Amino acid sequence: MKFIIAVSLLSLAFFACQEKKDEESTAVADITIVADSALPSWSTEKRERILNWVASSTDSVSKDFIPVEDRISVFDNDGTLWTEQPIPNQLQFAIDYVVSASAQHPEWQKDPVLKGISVGDIGPLMKAGKKGLMTILSVSHFNIPELVFKSNVQQWLDTAKDKKFHQRYLDLVYQPMLELLDYLRKNQFKTFIVSGGGADFMRAWVEKVYGIPPYQVIGSYGEATFTLKDSVPVITKVSGDVYLDDKEAKPVAIHRFIGKVPVLCGGNSDGDLAMMQYTAGSKYKSLNILLHHTDDTREFQYDLKTLSGHLEKALTEANQRNWLVVDMKNDFKKIFPFQ
Repeated sequence: MKFIIAVSLLSLAFFACQEKKDEESTAVADITIVADSALPSWSTEKRERILNWVASSTDSVSKDFIPVEDRISVFDNDGTLWTEQPIPNQLQFAIDYVVSASAQHPEWQKDPVLKGISVGDIGPLMKAGKKGLMTILSVSHFNIPELVFKSNVQQWLDTAKDKKFHQRYLDLVYQPMLELLDYLRKNQFKTFIVSGGGADFMRAWVEKVYGIPPYQVIGSYGEATFTLKDSVPVITKVSGDVYLDDKEAKPVAIHRFIGKVPVLCGGNSDGDLAMMQYTAGSKYKSLNILLHHTDDTREFQYDLKTLSGHLEKALTEANQRNWLVVDMKNDFKKIFPFQ
């Protein structure tokens, strides 16, 4: 009887092991399928480097294994996930808002910046610099209920088109980066946006476009108030101090709102350098990906002389430290989904 029980237990153990091996084989096969089909819009060299890093980071027996809870990836938005030329898209939204609403605000004609914008002249804005920028932000972003602002952004994105490609701004997102975001999430990485753009502006649309929920969006932000209007809670964006989430402020914001050092960072300018340096300081083997805009035909070509996206120090350090530099002309098989 003891022999029969022993044989039965051994048989159960054998079949359990076989079942576990089958499950492991299936899991490995699934990962292989994902890897084989991942990042089709990337050049072979850059694709392989990303795939190899993800493979070693998610292999529990690898010395470079990263536990799921520490798989934090952060991405700049403007120039990294969508276009930022000839001016940042959020600035274009503000300009378009002034143009569309100027008829309802005759008092704006007393301000040279707003008056100029209302007739298609951005000369006074460029001359006024930062002060002029705050002027148009004050009328397009402040003293507006958050839900109304969100609706304004969504309506603009549904209809506004850029002048070079005649496409909606929502369609001017980088196909290779969409693939990267998706691939990382399939391998249990959390994807965050850490951008100099306005947090409220991005939260109005990024989940639909990038698959990144609003609570994983860190950006610049201003003051806000809370009130109850007829028992309805209302958050209102108001003027006041602004936290500009750029350069050295990005690692600080990551510390405040995420609480962990990222293991992967994507950026495209000197404004992202500090965030990349922070990521490079991770206790795990990290990966920094720096986009260099080199394709003036399919997108834009810029680095040193540009209103937005100045790239100099970050490119130098990336080459010195062997970060992954992406030449968009040569390393992106397609740039936009519609190409």
